Amino acid sequence: MHSILDNTPDTSGTLFVVATPLGNLEDMTFRAVRILKEAALIAAEDTRHSRKLLSHYNITTPVISCHEHNEARVAEKLILLLQQKKNIALITDAGTPCISDPGYRLVSAVLPHDIPVVPIPGCCAVAAGLSVAGLPTDRFLFAGFLPRKVSHQEQAIQALADQPATLVFYESPKRIRPLAERLMAILGDRQACLAREITKLHETFIRGPLSSIIARLDPHIPPKGECTLFVTGAKAPEKLSYRDLESLIQDRVAVSQQSTADLAKEISQQFHVSKKQVYDTILKFKP
Repeated sequence: MHSILDNTPDTSGTLFVVATPLGNLEDMTFRAVRILKEAALIAAEDTRHSRKLLSHYNITTPVISCHEHNEARVAEKLILLLQQKKNIALITDAGTPCISDPGYRLVSAVLPHDIPVVPIPGCCAVAAGLSVAGLPTDRFLFAGFLPRKVSHQEQAIQALADQPATLVFYESPKRIRPLAERLMAILGDRQACLAREITKLHETFIRGPLSSIIARLDPHIPPKGECTLFVTGAKAPEKLSYRDLESLIQDRVAVSQQSTADLAKEISQQFHVSKKQVYDTILKFKP
């Protein structure tokens, strides 16, 4: 068995960022269990919540609370312990810390002190859900939790409209249906997958167009459990040959009342071609 200090400097302790199960306790890795047992201290998002996991694996390491409201303050104490060559394990309620979970402030505070920060990989709702969503996986964009204010949320969705990667959103059960409705209104009725309660007893995957997912969500009774929504990215824009582009521009010039600059901007954005190329071509056909 390797020691917790293998391959880490002995000038300070190490901060281990430890992934924990999303729900099913059997998803804990052997390495994660060992790290939690050997650490001097465990920094947990919710100490009461984590007790179930720690008790299941007979982990008796002392635990300290480290969540979004006290993270900056607790970081100072943890840095002092790390500088005293104490190893600390960071865990959150479920999944991988720092991924829409507490941990970023602690990690960013630790790094300037040349203290090693080591990931202990494991569960992550993004990877777990994407692997079975049935959507393209060659590239994806993790959007996490969008702003709650409707206008800000709509702006965020609009900014993703042309993104070709599969989109991944986290959302609470109460707001998942309105989110799906706004996504469909702005992005169109794209193929999607709603993952709920991943790895838990009532694990559910709803696959199909956004419209069919919305139809299966009761507007009055929200589903139970955290939700991850995967949505197909934008299709690649249709490519026009130069001859087809010229023909299209000629037709637009004949009927458009827009200025040359505005028309060039509109066509270049619509067909993803050079604005200068479109502008120069418009001038050829303008009387």
